[in-house]
This record gives sequence, structure tokens and C-alpha cells, in this order.
Amino acid sequence: MDKKFIENSFKELQNSICSQLEQADGKAKFAEDIWQREEGGGGITRIIQKGNVLEKGGVLFSAVFGKTPDKIIQALQIPQSDFYATGVSIVLHPSNPWVPIIHMNVRYFEMSNGLCWFGGGIDLTPHYIDKEEAAFFHSNLKQVCDKHNKEYYPNFKKWADDYFFIKHRNETRGVGGIFFDRLTATESISIEQRFDFVLDVGKTFAPVYCEIINKKKEKPYTEKEKIWQKIRRGRYVEFNLVYDKGTKFGLDTNGRTESILMSLPPEVNWEYNFKPEKNSKEEETLNLLKKDINWI
Repeated sequence: MDKKFIENSFKELQNSICSQLEQADGKAKFAEDIWQREEGGGGITRIIQKGNVLEKGGVLFSAVFGKTPDKIIQALQIPQSDFYATGVSIVLHPSNPWVPIIHMNVRYFEMSNGLCWFGGGIDLTPHYIDKEEAAFFHSNLKQVCDKHNKEYYPNFKKWADDYFFIKHRNETRGVGGIFFDRLTATESISIEQRFDFVLDVGKTFAPVYCEIINKKKEKPYTEKEKIWQKIRRGRYVEFNLVYDKGTKFGLDTNGRTESILMSLPPEVNWEYNFKPEKNSKEEETLNLLKKDINWI
């Protein structure tokens, strides 16, 4: 595939998502930061802060290239060669605890030895799990997956449940979504078809999340619920800094630190040995942070 075509498609995706999110927020606008990577390539970081809905978030585009670091070669178990990688990465932290955190990433990776593949995913991290909201989210993901391959949703949902899992807490990060990596061409699926699927996942993001925003953004909340939000944000930080492969890849390839760590929320609490009250909304959410739940 023409990597320049993929790169330009991802740039257009970034523009579209930012426009839709600004409209949904109704106040804040994205600030743009164009950066260059010394070893090759660069990106466009767009950050939104202190909005009506979005307390902090980023929609990032990058296209980087150069010599593949040894850490990446060893992790991927591939022969040494140069790499090219482009993609869009998103994390949004709302101010209202009833609106969930959301993450999406779509990416293309190419090696000078001819290897190439797509990866990505989208997952939802509610501070308070709403089963109806989770069903809406997963139904939309299943719809976009089924359009391309009936095996995608069950396989990629399972992959997300296993990937977005905080092992040291024995809990999922949220209600999951879909996750996939190293999607190459096969005898029955071309690399162009893989790209069509990945781009459709990207285009699904904004309409789905904006609908969730519009349903929850005016819901009143208490100080107790804000405290719980900050505790749950702490779990998000733990996952991103300990387990997230995208964070590790960015740091290992000498990526732009500010852009890589934009996924972290502005305010977080770690309360020692916090235990929710019995039969509370907080306890209900903890009890639902498990793998292999059929949300639909």
C-alpha cells in the first residue's frame, strides 16, 4: 500500500474527529502543536482543555521513521531494518464523572524488509458503569466489525478484554471494546481491506462518543462522585505507565514525551486502601470490571 495515502487519510481523520469533538464540547478549541522528530518524521499534537465537557484530551497524529531500536526489534521478534509508523491516537478525560474516559488508536507500521501491518483499537473506561451505555458502545463496534468480517468482533473484543487488564488490581480498565495488532495481508484478506476496516473504526469514534457525551454531560454530580472519578483515573494512569505498549513504543523510539504522556488526566487521587460502601454505585462498578462480559 502507498504509505503516503495512509498518512494523509489519518490526517483527515484527525481533522474530522477534532471538529466533531469541538462541536460536542461547545466551548473549548483544540490547540495545535506541530513537532519534528530528530531521527525522522514528526507529528501534529492537538490538545483540548478546560472545556464544558472535556477537562483534558488529545487527538494526535504522527508519521515517524528511521532505524528500529533494538528494544522494538526484540519485542516484535523481527530482523533488523528501518521502520515507518503513522497513526492517530486519542485519549479524552471528561470533567463530569458520569461521562466516561475514552481511548482510540489506529496505526500502520512498515519495515524496510517488506513487513507491514495495521493495529489499533477503541475502548471505553466509565467511572460509573452504565450497562445500557456499554451495550450501545459495543453494538456500534460490532456493527463496524461485522461489515468487514464476522470474526473480527468476537476475536478483537476478547483481545481487548485481555489487553486492557490491570493485572496488579485484577480488574479490567473499563468495559473494553476492541483491540487488534499486526493485521497483515492473508490469502483471503488484502492489506487494502485491512486498511478499510481500520479507517472505519476511526470514523466510528466521534459519532459514538459524541452521542454518549450528549446523553450524560448535563447529569448532576456530587463531590463524592468527583473523588471516585479521580480514584478511577488513577487506575488509568497505572495501566498506561505500566502496561500500555503504545506508551512504551513512543518512549523507546525517542518520541515526543509531552505527546506520549498526554493520555494522563489532569487530576488524580490515590487513596490508601480505598473500599467503596456496600451496595453503592462504586461497588457495583468494581464488580463489573471483569473480562468476558457480553455487554450486548
